[in-house]
Amino acid sequence: MGSRASANILRDATPDGAAPQDEGSGRSISFCEDGELGYRRSLTDLTTPLTLDESYRLAHLPLVAPEHPGVIARREDKFYEMGRHPAVYSLVLPVEDDALRASPAFLTLEGELKAASFAHKIAWNILPKRQDRLHATVCGSLSLAEPPAIVAETREALRRIEPFSVELRGLFSGNVNRGRLYLPVYPEKRDGQNTLQEVQGAFGRVPGDLWLIGLYNLTDDLDAEETSALAEIVARWWGKSLLRLTVSELQVMGASDDLVLDAHIETVLPLGA
Repeated sequence: MGSRASANILRDATPDGAAPQDEGSGRSISFCEDGELGYRRSLTDLTTPLTLDESYRLAHLPLVAPEHPGVIARREDKFYEMGRHPAVYSLVLPVEDDALRASPAFLTLEGELKAASFAHKIAWNILPKRQDRLHATVCGSLSLAEPPAIVAETREALRRIEPFSVELRGLFSGNVNRGRLYLPVYPEKRDGQNTLQEVQGAFGRVPGDLWLIGLYNLTDDLDAEETSALAEIVARWWGKSLLRLTVSELQVMGASDDLVLDAHIETVLPLGA
C-alpha cells in the first residue's frame, strides 16, 4: 500500500500476564474484551450446516460466484444490482495487508483455512483484488453518491483523540452476511473509554461494539462436516492475537460494492494534535 501507512506494527506477542506495551512510548495498553463487545452474541450458529443468508446472497455472492443459483440479482426495496450500488462513503480504519502477512499467527490461521475441507468454497481469487483496501468500518454510510462534508467540529474532535492501539484477533463468522469470515478488532481501552466509540462520538454516532475486517468469502453453503470444521477453527482461534496496530489516522472511503473492489480514499483524517 505504499506510503499510505496509517497503522504501525506493535509487538505481536508479550509474556504471559504482561500488559502489552507500545514500543514507541513504553506505556501499558489494555484492550476492550468480550464482555464489553458484541462479538460473542453475534456469532453464526455453527451447530447446524451454514447456509448463505439473504443479505450475503444479495450483496456478496454476485461478486464472488455470479453464476450461483442462490444469487439475488436485485430487489425492489434495495439499491443493489448484481452486488453493485451507488457509491457509499464510510469512515474506516485501514489495515496494511503487508503488516497482516508479516504476522506468523495470521499466516498459521490462513494455512488452516487453506487446508480445511471447505477451502474449495472460499473465493481465494478475491483476496489480491482487495489487499490494498482492507479495513474495518467505524462509521458506515456517512453519505450516498456524493462525498460527505466533514465539519470543523468533527475534525477538531478527532484531533483531541490521541493515536490509539487495536488488536486483531480471529476468526469470526457473524449472524449477518453469513458467508463472510472476518477478523474482529479489539480497541484500546483508555481511561475507561473505548477508543473506537470515542471516534464514533466525534461523528455523532451511537456507540457500537463490533468492528470487523472482512477477509474471506464463501462461494456456497457448507455441509455439516464443513460447518463443523469451520466451528473448530473459530473456537481454536477465538481470542488469539494476530496483530497489534497503532492507529494514527482514519479514512473516508467510497465504494460501489460491499467488497470495496472499486474503493477509493476520499479523505484522510489524522488523530491527535
